[in-house]
Amino acid sequence: MKPIERISHAVLFEVLAVTLAIFVLVTFTTHDAESLSGTMIIVATIAMAWNFIYNWGFDRIVTGDKTKRTLVLRIVHTMIFQAGLLIATIPVIAYLLNIGLWQALIMDIGVTVCITIYAFFYNLTYDHARAFIVREPALVN
Repeated sequence: MKPIERISHAVLFEVLAVTLAIFVLVTFTTHDAESLSGTMIIVATIAMAWNFIYNWGFDRIVTGDKTKRTLVLRIVHTMIFQAGLLIATIPVIAYLLNIGLWQALIMDIGVTVCITIYAFFYNLTYDHARAFIVREPALVN
């Protein structure tokens, strides 16, 4: 992917992820939607930067047709990404919501589980949709 497409991929991912995270946290915590929205937007900004860097590096190491990536590789890819993000976001969540690191860890793990499942399906869908769109002009000619 070229840098502009990588950025579009990350922005679309984060818009949908923020919406999901706010919904989950409003449902399962006592925090209000306003404070959670601000927190999740900051976390999403961190995640977008990490997404760009991580996936750029991952694609340099794991080359080839993305639609042919195995289930195990997709799971490993997602888990490493989420672990790195978790390390970066726990202190941010604790600070912004004025909670302890333990509470932030539990909250972040809950969001991470939801987002990990979402990330798996998002990237699988994105890769196949992209492959279809890229092939489509060749069919017209």
